[in-house]
Amino acid sequence: MVLPKPSPAPSRSPAEMASITVSPSISSSVPLRGELLPTFQALVDLLLRLVLYIVFICVPRLFSIRERQREIKSKQSKRDELCLGPSLPGGSDKCGHVSNGNAIRRSTLIEPERLKDFGEEELVNGDVKVYGTKLVGVPAEFVLKEPPKIRRMSEFRNNPRPLVPFLRFEDISAAAFRIQTGIQKTPCAYSRLSKQYGMEIYLKKEHLHYTGSVKERGVLYLLSSLTQAQQRKGVIVATDCNFSMAVAHHAVELNIPVFVIMPSCCSSPRLRIYRDYGAMVISYGSIGHDSQNHARHLASENGYLYLEEVENEAYLAGLGTVGMEIYEQVSKLDAVVIPAAGQYGLLAAVAAAIKHLNSRTLVIGIEPEGFPLLQQSLKSDGPIKNMNSNPNKKLYGDLMEHSLGDNTFELAKKLVDKVISVSEEDSLVAMLRFQEFERSTVDTEGAMGLAAILAGKLPELKGKRVAVVVSSANMELELMRQCLDRALVLDDRVSKFSVQLGEYPGEMAKLLDLLSREEVRLLDVCQRRQSDKSDLFKATVECVVETRDKTQSIQLRKVLAERYPSICWLDR
Repeated sequence: MVLPKPSPAPSRSPAEMASITVSPSISSSVPLRGELLPTFQALVDLLLRLVLYIVFICVPRLFSIRERQREIKSKQSKRDELCLGPSLPGGSDKCGHVSNGNAIRRSTLIEPERLKDFGEEELVNGDVKVYGTKLVGVPAEFVLKEPPKIRRMSEFRNNPRPLVPFLRFEDISAAAFRIQTGIQKTPCAYSRLSKQYGMEIYLKKEHLHYTGSVKERGVLYLLSSLTQAQQRKGVIVATDCNFSMAVAHHAVELNIPVFVIMPSCCSSPRLRIYRDYGAMVISYGSIGHDSQNHARHLASENGYLYLEEVENEAYLAGLGTVGMEIYEQVSKLDAVVIPAAGQYGLLAAVAAAIKHLNSRTLVIGIEPEGFPLLQQSLKSDGPIKNMNSNPNKKLYGDLMEHSLGDNTFELAKKLVDKVISVSEEDSLVAMLRFQEFERSTVDTEGAMGLAAILAGKLPELKGKRVAVVVSSANMELELMRQCLDRALVLDDRVSKFSVQLGEYPGEMAKLLDLLSREEVRLLDVCQRRQSDKSDLFKATVECVVETRDKTQSIQLRKVLAERYPSICWLDR
């Protein structure tokens, strides 16, 4: 802002000014306002220039100086907190290490030319001008706290460490990784029986392994866990079961010498299977105990490892991989039905895997009605070593009296939600259902899980998604034929009746014609003449017929009863 300059006052001499001031006549006659106006304007101009100078020049400089001082103080305080610089000139340096309660001087770790990064330093003649702080009110010595009390090892001996679980999920996961190249991943397929029984049934087909048994998983991991020295010496088994067949197969695959000691009562087809696997088969003794004692003797003399199906941790970890595969293959699973066959290790191991992955999934164990070992053990709260009943060795060959160990029992007690038993008849009918609907041949142990569902012993699973483990399919051909024939009778598909016919021409033809009209298949017919005088001129005819299903069987009984009142249906 530029103000206009005032017009200069007219110059007067000192004599003229004195005459104006002193003379009263002149002062009264000449007005003083016009004479003094130029002088007042100059004063106002001077004051205005001074105010503008202060506002536009001095005040900004004052603010900049104060801001500069604040920055210097803040940088100096930060430097003093880090204790990176010496104290002010003339003061004592209190910033440094503390030793035995005394503060000693700490030398700076930064070069002098880099101190300007932490404050307003200036280099004057090679010296460094620095700023520092002074600690006020700090005692000369600091009181150190007492060191913490050190506990001796003897104090820990009275505190027992928690027991490591017998079978952990980490062991099962390690087994799955180890055997993935030697064991195929079996399917868990949707069953055709699902709609018939009102639930989603998924069959875990473990009978599709090379030896026809789920025990290949545990045996392969067990053999892989042996030391190299023991693998070079070899292993020996002495029982005719699925476990021994798995050992014979996988030991040869791993280049481990394997010896199989079998009694003379073992069938020739079974011995041929062991030889085909590549094992050295030796027949010894007449019963199983003789061959087992001889195998233990050979193992002690030659350094072989005698293997039998016991609750070995590596063996159970391999069996537990079934549970991991079921969880991966079937989503939103509600229950798993597992046969408690062969040392009950399969039930305990699969339960450990399933419960770790999903604790809400039900685990149900199935065992034969003639040998309820696990049920009786749970009632007595301990594994039973001696059972009054023995299982049918032909149908349940892998079950033995001492087949439930302490660790296996503890796992089953903790993880299995329910244990039920099924009869032999239910297992045989389940084998027949596998043949008809699944086109598979399984043994009674493998069919126990499905037998519990067919018998209606699991009504709480209606409308739910259920996985059933099919554990094995090792049964001799002749025994399989007998089981299927018996299953047809139990399922009311094969019936036998006797009827008395007169010894007249055409009586037998009338009976056969009636069976033909009902579309019944005649399997066998036998005619016997009676020697009793009261039944003279009559003959007894026995027929074995096969129907499509139970409905046709009921219709046949009704028609025959109307035509032949003396008909007698023979018991199953």
